[in-house]
Amino acid sequence: MKKTLLIFSMSLTLMFAVPSLVAAVPVAPGIEEFIDDDITITVHGQTVMVTGAQGKTLEVVSLTGRRIMAEKIESPAQKIELNVPKGCYILKIGKVVRKVSVR
Repeated sequence: MKKTLLIFSMSLTLMFAVPSLVAAVPVAPGIEEFIDDDITITVHGQTVMVTGAQGKTLEVVSLTGRRIMAEKIESPAQKIELNVPKGCYILKIGKVVRKVSVR
């Protein structure tokens, strides 16, 4: 009985003590938005909208680690067409790294 009560109280403590982190905020169906350090990445299909990353480079990497493409961010808000096959990819801008699904 004491063991069950201890397990129950520990699970409640962990559930409320550990903050939950949200990496993707659904804006609308098919759109994911990632925000970190004033850099915003919004993905809709094969189009990526990047804001707050002027002068940095967007890298698209496959899940196997192969670099698919790199694009220099020239303006404060820039749209980039990925032109990659459907699948999962990793987007990197400086220290900001996100996994996305291209449909």
